[in-house]
Amino acid sequence: MIAVLRIGHRIGRDQRVTTHVALVARAFGADKIFVSTKDEKLEENIQSICKKFGGNFESSTGCEPKKILKQWAGNIVHLTMYGDDLEKSILRIDKNKDLLVVVGSEKVPAYVYESADFNISVGNQPHSEVSSLAIFLDRYTKGAWFLKKFNGKIQIIPSDKGKKVKLNNEKGK
Repeated sequence: MIAVLRIGHRIGRDQRVTTHVALVARAFGADKIFVSTKDEKLEENIQSICKKFGGNFESSTGCEPKKILKQWAGNIVHLTMYGDDLEKSILRIDKNKDLLVVVGSEKVPAYVYESADFNISVGNQPHSEVSSLAIFLDRYTKGAWFLKKFNGKIQIIPSDKGKKVKLNNEKGK
């Protein structure tokens, strides 16, 4: 089980970025996202994507980060510009345990750094939490996310020219 905890989501400011964090989490192998701020529109958007493109991805908003961190039984990874080297750290993560990946929005509280088993940096330059999450999940899963089958109503077929879309209908139409 891989889950993502998004801390500090600001509805008016972070809607698009948090949606992208959720999309990356889903596509790159996570099973669930927790978002600290209650945002029903965000939950609707995520569930709409799941209905169209498939998968069993779950979302929950209005979560208490301290409670989630305290109760999490597996590894906790906090992605931060101020963390330890990705390549070195990822080798130390126990892959037999559940994983919670924490990504912030605004300034991340000190308790997150203290609660994390690993504070990992995906590069030491400012960049997006979306890119950090994608790179981390790709390395952590060793690219296994790429082979995942979502079995949705819509399937994108790889093509070097044009758009190829397969519509899957339960009734065979």
